[in-house]
Amino acid sequence: MPEFICKVADSSGRVYEEREAALSEQDVRRKLSERGLLVYSVAAGGGLVAQLVPALRTARRRAISGSDFLIFNQQFITLIRAGLPILKALDLLAERAAAESLRPTLRAIRDRVKEGATVSEAFDRQGSFDRVYTTSLLAGERSGNLVGVLESYVAYQKVSSGFRKRLLGALIYPAILVVAAASILTYVTTFVIPRFAELYKDLNVDLPTITIVVTRLSTEFRWEVLGTALTAVLLVIFLSMWSRTDKGGYATDKLTQRLPVVGITWIKFQVAQLCRTLATLLQGGIPLVSALETAAGAVRSRLFSEALHGAAESVRQGQPLSAGLASTKLMPPLALDMVQVGEASGSLGPMLGSVADFYEDEVNTRLSAMVAVVEPAILIFMAVVVLVILLALYLPIFSIGASVH
Repeated sequence: MPEFICKVADSSGRVYEEREAALSEQDVRRKLSERGLLVYSVAAGGGLVAQLVPALRTARRRAISGSDFLIFNQQFITLIRAGLPILKALDLLAERAAAESLRPTLRAIRDRVKEGATVSEAFDRQGSFDRVYTTSLLAGERSGNLVGVLESYVAYQKVSSGFRKRLLGALIYPAILVVAAASILTYVTTFVIPRFAELYKDLNVDLPTITIVVTRLSTEFRWEVLGTALTAVLLVIFLSMWSRTDKGGYATDKLTQRLPVVGITWIKFQVAQLCRTLATLLQGGIPLVSALETAAGAVRSRLFSEALHGAAESVRQGQPLSAGLASTKLMPPLALDMVQVGEASGSLGPMLGSVADFYEDEVNTRLSAMVAVVEPAILIFMAVVVLVILLALYLPIFSIGASVH
């Protein structure tokens, strides 16, 4: 039976790691929840391959937390606000939710609630929803303001998803250029250049150096070049999968942090997401330490997750949040100053929201500037490659024409 390494918290708030044998990640979450433990993260305890498979499953589960999940929450809020009991609202959504892909999950949640579980427990045991959402449900249940907390979460989700869509939108055009360039180069080097090489071989003419190099790369070394390109693609895919494991994600985050230009943009993006999450949890009534632990389990960056656990421990020992975040050495000075002002004024939640707004704008500005440089750079690279290929293919023809005249 596979073994999983789980980061959990007990009723006293103590956070620690525990190994648990189970058939799947969902099974281990259920076992730990039944023992009264709050599960922050679950990772495979085996080798690299054993860690990659759960990582891929987790990525697939996250697919439900998009527009369909947003619509479900809006419907859920509307039904509860209309006075329907929660179980009745789940009954209706399990059969008539706008997203059919969510209905089996909602049926399982409804059945757990019928068996006596709370709504937050039922969603948490499903293992398909992010930690911020399940913790927000728990806060809403404890405070008796489930609708208000859910509305805060919906606002958080709208802002976060809108921010990610803007980022992806800015990267679509450069990605299309890269794919188009790679496709054109593959076709030209695989089919076009070899035919010109055969033509020049039949003509038995002296070829320029540039033509010799290009034709030999496309004929004699064709499979070596294609093999190198395929190896590079497979390596990128493997590194992408490895980055979803704990060790791989931590190493990738450390490397990304040190990259010029990209590193500071990545840090600001993570800070914006972290502050947005903390602001939502605090405004939902979650205590600060619990909010930090929940945010640590919710952020995708392993580096920030580990740093947040350290900050939560500092706050638990009596230090202010600004000092705990400063000890991580990841937060920009301006963010720390704004958090300190929020603590002093008693408006930490709204201030964290302002920090998130500020750094989201910063990331958008930086990303727009980077895209403005990358797009022409890709076009120039394509133009240079095409020029080299054209010169290699047509210089011999011009030489032959000149010799005939």
